[in-house]
Amino acid sequence: MRINAYVLVADPSFLKASLSAYYDRVEKIILSYDRSGLSWTGTPLPIQQCLDIVAELDTDGKCVEAPGSYARLDHDPLDNDTFQRQEALDIASDHASWVLQLDTDEVMLNQERFFAVLDHADAAGAVGLDYPSRLLYSRSAPGRYLEKCDRRWRLSASYPGPLAVKAGTDLRLARQIDGQRYRADFRSTNTDPWGSRALRIDETVHRDDAIMHFSWVRDVEVMRRKLGWSGHAPELADPAIFDIWMWRTRHPLLATLSTPFRRKDWLRTVVVPEPPGGAPPIVA
Repeated sequence: MRINAYVLVADPSFLKASLSAYYDRVEKIILSYDRSGLSWTGTPLPIQQCLDIVAELDTDGKCVEAPGSYARLDHDPLDNDTFQRQEALDIASDHASWVLQLDTDEVMLNQERFFAVLDHADAAGAVGLDYPSRLLYSRSAPGRYLEKCDRRWRLSASYPGPLAVKAGTDLRLARQIDGQRYRADFRSTNTDPWGSRALRIDETVHRDDAIMHFSWVRDVEVMRRKLGWSGHAPELADPAIFDIWMWRTRHPLLATLSTPFRRKDWLRTVVVPEPPGGAPPIVA
């Protein structure tokens, strides 16, 4: 089974850790970025810094640059997100069976387990693999993070979209697809608070085999920029969202204790290994 990958080159924060985790298991990695160096909302991105990081780790010459025009300001940012991913996926599909579509802040903890589950998805005739992520909200101390959970502080899986798809797949909303998916979770019943209890779970994986998604783990200035370049930028434009993130990061115990009383954004404090290459500064 030949596996390629694509990445959206935009944020250097966890780029090296993310690519290094699966670099030796794929044949080719497509590096997709806007040739003008702009985001989906027209803000500047540190493209060259990202390309320099990739060049350092690309010892086997697997990475292929694929610049395009994605800062289409007459389109919704999420439409630009989907458009860029589709172009990258189409290129990565050449001579491939499957294509990984991990974002650069998603770090694979157990390579062997992930690719074993992908083999099972392929054998089952699936077109997409839903593999569980653990979504980290912020870093409050060395090795200590706020993690998204369920309302009772239990581990919950996050699924931003299938992390691997069959070559030639059509995307419909960012990474989302239609068609049969193979779904792994932490338990035999759905642990995603936003998913249906009726969802079929094909396989279970241990929490330590998850994808660690350092979603909102950034220093202050990078976090401000991330809210502006995201495909969800219109929904994140409210300054209160940043202020809440700051308060919760500075007061992780209170953020954890208040979880049962909130309708969403449930958080718990966890200790997890720091990603290779280190983590952003703690928000003071």
